[in-house]
Amino acid sequence: MTLDELRLHLNGLDRRLIELIAERQSTAREIARVKRSTGYPTRDYARERDVILGARTSAAELGVSPDIAEGVMRLLIRTSLTTQEQASMAAHGAGSGRRALVIGGAGKIGGWFAQFLASQGFAVEIADPLAAPGANIISDWRQSDLGHDFIVVATPLGATNGILQQLAQRRPPGVVFDVGSLKTPLRSGLEALKTAGVKVTSLHPMFGPSTELLSGRHVIFIDLGVPAALAAAQALFVPTMAEQTVMDLDQHDRLIAYVLGLSHAVNIAFFTALANSGESAPRLVQLSSTTFDAQFDIASEVARESPGLYFEIQRLNEFGAESLNALSRAVEELREAVARGDQQRFTALMTRGQEYTQGRRTLNASRA
Repeated sequence: MTLDELRLHLNGLDRRLIELIAERQSTAREIARVKRSTGYPTRDYARERDVILGARTSAAELGVSPDIAEGVMRLLIRTSLTTQEQASMAAHGAGSGRRALVIGGAGKIGGWFAQFLASQGFAVEIADPLAAPGANIISDWRQSDLGHDFIVVATPLGATNGILQQLAQRRPPGVVFDVGSLKTPLRSGLEALKTAGVKVTSLHPMFGPSTELLSGRHVIFIDLGVPAALAAAQALFVPTMAEQTVMDLDQHDRLIAYVLGLSHAVNIAFFTALANSGESAPRLVQLSSTTFDAQFDIASEVARESPGLYFEIQRLNEFGAESLNALSRAVEELREAVARGDQQRFTALMTRGQEYTQGRRTLNASRA
């Protein structure tokens, strides 16, 4: 065969692969229907493990890299789970005949919630001066009758507390919740809503606005002492595979100081140290290691995020100084161990880290 003929043959194979993926997705939708009718959970880790091991075995028999086969199957499994989760939300129909208002719906996370609620059948309205004109768009939420079943406040953290306080004055009948990354700066607004008799709770989705599949993702719910609001907000995520965690307001912000504040700070310090090194990024990448590449990729993503939002997460958290001080002490402890040639102390740091992170590995292994 000539080169052109071989390429045409390859094009045909690619077409067949796409057709098989389409057929697999169609089957995934049917599986979702059967699972719903039988009460079977959407995700089955044992089944996923069997599929991946089977793919690796088949690949080895056919002379294909098992790692490539596993990578492809994991991508297909993720696509299948996304299809099943979306079908589950649509079939659940919790929002049929109900209304939802997303204040700040033109923003990234606000847009995610608008789509999320619409996928469940809610008639969603967006209140945002930056939203493009449309039938369900208003520029100012104060123009709304606020007669919605759910009101989601997805505005910048600095503006959210004021909006919550203004909502308290209007006493909307539906459930009100914010999606802020921090909660202590919103304390007075949330308490005002509760005092006014509003069904109020608070959420923190631990994922970005580009997230499609909620399996393995966490949603934190803040218990403000209004059980009906908490239960209603949690019910929105029942059709998904998101993992739900309930905690109080102060506990949330202390943990977030480490989960977000510390992880952001480590990456900001990493790319700041590199930028101050005098070495260009292309030169370093040319001789990078696996660890450097992984860290550089994460730091690159952090560098592209909103400086305003990340500053708020550091500055407005009442517990923020705790994690930054812990980072400072850890760096100093590492620096001293190296400067003094104290291998025993250095080894102790590594050993403690291994012991501490073992819990995460054990959890992941139990799911495999």
